[in-house]
Amino acid sequence: QVQLVESGGGLVQAGGSLRLSCAASGRAFSSYVMGWFRQAPGMEREFVAAISWSGINTYYADSVKGRFTISRDNAKNTVYLQMISLKPEDTAVYYCAADYGSHLSDNRGDYDYWGQGTQVTVSS
Repeated sequence: QVQLVESGGGLVQAGGSLRLSCAASGRAFSSYVMGWFRQAPGMEREFVAAISWSGINTYYADSVKGRFTISRDNAKNTVYLQMISLKPEDTAVYYCAADYGSHLSDNRGDYDYWGQGTQVTVSS
């Protein structure tokens, strides 16, 4: 069992930056692929980024590539999402998720545990 708690969301102007954190509790955090998803009002929850157990391998949605960076600190049981050059279309609730699997997935059905989400609002 893994519990996930996101933080770091807020209101930022277009072009600004935010760093989201996701703190995990429970066992074997370093065994999980970790992902970030987001959901805008009236939209499906969509994949943003994923990172392997070791942190060496990452995978991004095309819409955020070059602007967002996912990283993890297994000693702190935490995964991060650094977001720069934010756009109004990045406005959404951002969710952290854990996948007890071996590959980087963009399919939300592959993830076993989810956090409650943190709101990110980008004003124009």
